[in-house]
Amino acid sequence: MASMDLVAHVGEHLQLAFSALGLALAAGLPLGILAAQASRLRGAVLSLAGIGRTLPSLAVLMLLLPWLGVGTTPAIVALALLAIPPIVISVDLGIRGVSAAALDAAAGMGMTSVQRFGRVVVPLALPVSFVGLRTATTETIASATLATFIGAGGLGDEIVRGLQTDDAALLFIGAALVAALALGADLLLGLLGRRWAERW
Repeated sequence: MASMDLVAHVGEHLQLAFSALGLALAAGLPLGILAAQASRLRGAVLSLAGIGRTLPSLAVLMLLLPWLGVGTTPAIVALALLAIPPIVISVDLGIRGVSAAALDAAAGMGMTSVQRFGRVVVPLALPVSFVGLRTATTETIASATLATFIGAGGLGDEIVRGLQTDDAALLFIGAALVAALALGADLLLGLLGRRWAERW
């Protein structure tokens, strides 16, 4: 029964993390592109992202409690808010790092602005942008542990239960699984990023 609980909590943990990452990508990608393309808005967007990076994970969870209550939904929203800043910052850096010579060459070939963005900017900016996704992924998986404090489940349940019952084995298993998931996701995304860079 304990092993079934553990498997279920691993599933809950991954569901929380990847649902939050999906939301973060949906919001972070357009904001990063906006920051890179609109110089007048860049300062405001990056300032907000910078503020978001300084907020402690637990504080974000607690701040959302009065509006969203407890459970899975506020946990996913809070985790997404924590994952958005590194995505925004890295997408902005990646796009602004594309060389003017490459853009000039694409324009010289007759590409439209949309074609330049899709065929030149996106492939060249992706390696740098991927760094933000890796950071957001590892941070989200690690921070999802705190979702247990608002009743959202996940591997934080094992860690908290281990602390409450002075069960070192349960505490270690919960913490080790969170670390393994974060490191595994980081390694996988690093491999995908390198393969993308080699392809282009």
